[in-house]
Amino acid sequence: MKLLRYEQAGAIHLGVLKEDKIIPLDGLAGDYPSMLSIVSGGDAALAAVRKVLEAGANGVALSAVQLITPIERPGKYLAIGMNYGKHLEESDKLGVARSAYQIWFNKQTTCVSGPYDDIVTGNTQQLDYEVELGMVIGKAAKNVSAADARKHIFGYVVANDVSARDYQFHAQTMMMGKSFDTHGPIGPWIVTDDEIADPQALDLRCFVNGEERQSSNTALMLNKLWDQIAYLSSAFTLEPGDLIATGTPEGVGIGRDPKVFLQPGDVVRCEIEGIGAIENTVVA
Repeated sequence: MKLLRYEQAGAIHLGVLKEDKIIPLDGLAGDYPSMLSIVSGGDAALAAVRKVLEAGANGVALSAVQLITPIERPGKYLAIGMNYGKHLEESDKLGVARSAYQIWFNKQTTCVSGPYDDIVTGNTQQLDYEVELGMVIGKAAKNVSAADARKHIFGYVVANDVSARDYQFHAQTMMMGKSFDTHGPIGPWIVTDDEIADPQALDLRCFVNGEERQSSNTALMLNKLWDQIAYLSSAFTLEPGDLIATGTPEGVGIGRDPKVFLQPGDVVRCEIEGIGAIENTVVA
C-alpha cells in the first residue's frame, strides 16, 4: 500500500493511494489519528487500512490536494555516508577519510519537508542534492541481527539528502551541513514493505532541470539495509517512525569536475523504482 498525508481545505488527512485516487482514512482517526500511530500499530493497523481500501470508499483526486510529509516528524533521522563504491571514490578525491566502519550522521528532524515543498538555500553557498532510498522503521529494533532486520521495516520513501557542503565540512559529524530547514524532502508516500519484492534491486535517479545527474541501483550499496539496521541497533534502539537514509550513489554536485551546486530556480527530481518521485524547487 501507498500511505500518505495530504492537506485539503486547510485540514490534514491520512489516506491510501488507489490508482490516481486517495482513499481517506478519516474513519480510522479514533484508533489511528496519525501516520505514526499506523506505523507503530503494525499488522492490526495495516489490516484496518486494507479494510477501508477494500470497502471502495469514494476517493479524492490526487491532483486536487497537496501532499505533505508522509509521516509526522520522526524521532530520529539517521543517514549513512559513502555507501556506494563510486560515491566513495568521489569522496576520496575530496579528501574525506575512509573508515573501517559504517559512517553515520544525524539529520535534525526539523529539516524534514514535503515531496513538493521548496528547498530554501539558507546560508550555504554550496547546496547539493543526494537521491536516497529512505527506510521507515516499523517495529522497535535493539541488537537485531541482519537476518532479522527486515522484520523491523515498515516501508520506504524517496529521500533527497540535501546537503550544504560548506557547512558539512565544518566538523566531522557533518550534522550542520545536513540539517538546514527544508533540506530533508521525503515522499511522496510510504510504500509498505510487502509491496517491494527486493529493496536491494531498485533503480534510483536524480535530475536537475531535467538533466540526469545520478543513476544507479540499490544493489550497489556497500552496506545493505539489513546491515545498517543491525549496526545501528547494536548501539541504540530504533523506534517506530524513525527514518533512515541509506546512502547516495555517485554524481553529486560536489563530486563533478567542475563542481556544480544548486541555484535558486533549479528543480530537483528524485525518483526510485517501485516507490515514486519527489520534485522540489530551490528558492533563496
